Amino acid sequence: MATTVIETAPAQASSVDLAAYDDEQVRLMEERCILVNDEDEAYGEGSKKECHLMANIDGGLLHRAFSVFLFRPADGRLLLQKRADEKITFPGMWTNTCCSHPLHIRAELVEEDQAGVRAAAIRKLPHELGIPAEQLKPEDFNFLTRIHYLAPSDGLWGEHEIDYILFATLDVTTELNPNEVSDARYVSMAELDQMFSDPTNKFTPWFRLIARDLLFPWWAEMLDKSAREGNGVVRAGVLGGERRGEILKMV
Repeated sequence: MATTVIETAPAQASSVDLAAYDDEQVRLMEERCILVNDEDEAYGEGSKKECHLMANIDGGLLHRAFSVFLFRPADGRLLLQKRADEKITFPGMWTNTCCSHPLHIRAELVEEDQAGVRAAAIRKLPHELGIPAEQLKPEDFNFLTRIHYLAPSDGLWGEHEIDYILFATLDVTTELNPNEVSDARYVSMAELDQMFSDPTNKFTPWFRLIARDLLFPWWAEMLDKSAREGNGVVRAGVLGGERRGEILKMV
């Protein structure tokens, strides 16, 4: 795998003043994301700041990401989080359990069996939601597909990602990191649909896209197939991976 550092134009990153933002979130903007082409082929690295500036996104800069959907085995409810107001991109918005980026480090660059993405999920779930790392294993995450989407945040910032969709059914304990997550709750399909209908709720654009086209059919299939197993628990593993080789373009 190539590891050449691809520099973005300095004026499109270093000239953006972050003094008004939360110190910890500014620090995290220096993390190194994995740059990819439209085929999800890694070719370099860029800071989180560079990757999320719309000036660079408009120039085609694309990076790798993941979205975890964690369900409670007892009843199949989905754990949602509300992004903290301190977040630089998409603050104060409801979204799926955890959404972040594998970093340009050895463990998270591994592509076989999505090992790098799984490692990143195990790193970020404790960071954001306080889930103990010992409650998480790579095989807990069922990889379903990848999506390619672009979404502005506030004009200055945005997202342009190839996003790996991971389903998991786990009993976990949480202790929210208030710098990352302001609220979290388990919801049923009907309750999530009601949340979408409430105009006071704001949602991240990737979560809306996934919910619109993929989440509800997969969720219903998971509940149905798990019920037919007759074990009294919901399992993400009942879902097949028919679209694992695809990159779904979503707009």
